[in-house]
Amino acid sequence: MADIRNNFVGIKSPNPFWLASAPPTDKAYNVIRAFKAGWGGVVWKTLGEEGPPVVNVNGPRYGAIWGADRRLLGLNNIELITDRDLQVNLREIKQVKMDWPDRAIVVSLMVPCEEHAWKAILPVVEETGADGIELNFGCPHGMSERGMGAAVGQVPEYIEMVVRWCKANTRMPVITKLTPNITDIRKPARAAHAGGTDAVSLINTINSITGVDLDSFAPQPTIDGKGSHGGYCGPAVKPIAMNMVAEIARDPETHGLPISGIGGITTWRDAAEFMALGAGNVQVCTAAMTYGFKIVQEMIAGLENWMDEKGHATLDDIVGRATPNVTDWQYLNLNYIAKAHIDQEACIKCGRCHIACEDTSHQAITSMVDGVRHFEVIEAECVGCNLCVNVCPVENCITMEPLAAGVMDQRTGKPVSPVYANWTTHPNNPMAKVAAE
Repeated sequence: MADIRNNFVGIKSPNPFWLASAPPTDKAYNVIRAFKAGWGGVVWKTLGEEGPPVVNVNGPRYGAIWGADRRLLGLNNIELITDRDLQVNLREIKQVKMDWPDRAIVVSLMVPCEEHAWKAILPVVEETGADGIELNFGCPHGMSERGMGAAVGQVPEYIEMVVRWCKANTRMPVITKLTPNITDIRKPARAAHAGGTDAVSLINTINSITGVDLDSFAPQPTIDGKGSHGGYCGPAVKPIAMNMVAEIARDPETHGLPISGIGGITTWRDAAEFMALGAGNVQVCTAAMTYGFKIVQEMIAGLENWMDEKGHATLDDIVGRATPNVTDWQYLNLNYIAKAHIDQEACIKCGRCHIACEDTSHQAITSMVDGVRHFEVIEAECVGCNLCVNVCPVENCITMEPLAAGVMDQRTGKPVSPVYANWTTHPNNPMAKVAAE
C-alpha cells in the first residue's frame, strides 16, 4: 500500500489533504467533524487582531456558476475573515490540537500591515500549540479595502517585509498565501522567499462578479439591491491555479520552495496533478462545501489506488515529476506533427467534430462520404489542433496520432523531420539565434 503520509515544512499529517482557510474551518465543531471524516489537516479560518470582530453581511454570501447539469463549477464568496472573537478561536484551536495531535493545524492570520500588530498576535497563536501559520495575503474583497489581504499580496515589498517580521517573532513555520490577482505570480513568490518564508500556498480566490440579476440589475449575490465583487473559487479556477503553481516551481529563484496547492481540487486526480507540478500537499474548500467532508475518503482511496497501480511508494515519488516538462512556448518542438483519428466504431454520428472544424478551424473533417453521413479526418487539411477531440462527447472516440519521422505530412507535402526544432531557431523568427560557426 502506498504511503501517503505528508511532511510539509516539518508539519506532519496522515495524508496530504488539508482543508483550506474558509467557512469550513471557522470553528472547532467543523474541524472536529473534518478530522473524523479523515482530513489530514486544516488551515483555521483567518483570525484578525484583538478587539471587536469583523462584521459580515447578514444575507447571501455566495454567487455561483453552474454547468448544464447544475453541477457547481465556480463559487463567488463575499464573506470576510472570522467574525468570532479571537480568544474563542484560540481556545478552540488549542483544545482541538490537544485532542487530535496527529493532524495538522495551521492558523491563517490577517492583521494590519504594521509590525506591532504582527508581534502582538504571533505569541498568542503560538501558545495554542498550532503547527504553523499562514499569512493571508490573498483575500480580494472587504479586507483588501482596509489595506490587508490582497492589498498586501499585490506589493512584493510588503510581502517580504511582513514575512521577515513573522520569521523574527515566531518559532512556527510560516506559509505565505499568495493572491492570483496579479500579473506575474513569480514576483510575490520571490518576495516571500527573500523574506524567509518556509513555504507558499496558492491560489487564493480570484476577484470576480459571477452574475447580474436582469430584473433588478444588481450583481449577485445581492444585498438589499446592491452587489459587490468577491473571491472566485471552485473547479473553474483549477487551470489558473496549476499554471501559477508550476510557474513558481520552475522559476530558478524559487525552485525548491515548498508549495501548498489550492484551487478547484475536487478529486484525487486533481490533487495528484497539483503535486506533480510541484505542490507538496493540497488544500481544499469548494469541494467540501459542495459535497461534505466525507469527500476526502474518495480522495484518499483514489490517490492510494493510483499510486499502487503506478508503483509510486511515497508522495516524494510524484511531487514535482511534471515540473521539468513545463516549458515556454518558444521551446516546443515545431517538428512534432500529429493528426486526429476518428474511431468509426465508437462514433455516434453527432457531427460536432465536423461543425466545429468546418466553422471555426481548418475544414478537415468530412460530413458526407459517397452520399452517406460519415465523419472522417482529411489528413491533407488537418493541422493537429485537437479541437475535435475536445468537443467530441464520446471519450477516446477521437485521438491524436503522432506521425513518425520520415512519414509524409499530406498537408505540407514534406516528410516529418526527426530533428528537434523550436521557434528560437525558426527562419520566420526575426530574432532567431544563429549558431556560432
